[in-house]
Amino acid sequence: MPLLQPVSNTAFTALAAGALVATIIDIRSRRIPNTLTAAMAGVGVGLAVTGMSGVTVTASLGGLLVGLMLMMPGHVMGATGAGDVKLMGGVGAILGVKLVVTAFLFTAIAGGVLAVAVALRRRRLAATLAGTGRLIAAPTALPGELRKSSPVSRFAYGPAIAIGSVIAAIVG
Repeated sequence: MPLLQPVSNTAFTALAAGALVATIIDIRSRRIPNTLTAAMAGVGVGLAVTGMSGVTVTASLGGLLVGLMLMMPGHVMGATGAGDVKLMGGVGAILGVKLVVTAFLFTAIAGGVLAVAVALRRRRLAATLAGTGRLIAAPTALPGELRKSSPVSRFAYGPAIAIGSVIAAIVG
């Protein structure tokens, strides 16, 4: 039995649809609605209950919890919104406990790439890299730096979660 089991076509469709809707809403409003994240979690658990997802009910519920836990530190430090946390929980309910970790790692990579792209588009790459260098040099300053950052240096993280999660579902 492989360590990571691929998700079913039904689960992949649910994941891709939820991720696409989250991306569109997050880009437009900088919010991810609770109704969407709750629906994704409910669909993930429901698919597991019916045996249509490729993950067990325990793995689905564990994925929900692990997804929330993986994103919570970023939210507490001010790097991500609560909707991002709940979106990763919904992703975890669909993908299961093992693949949500992979999704989180791919999300971090996608987030870094998107951050550079956004900084280039806003003509703030030098400032972004300088700020990143300061945070690497003094990681204890991270929460304060994030809280006082201007809206100009922030971007919607839902697309990164969508990209990372879909890649994890495909690779897994």
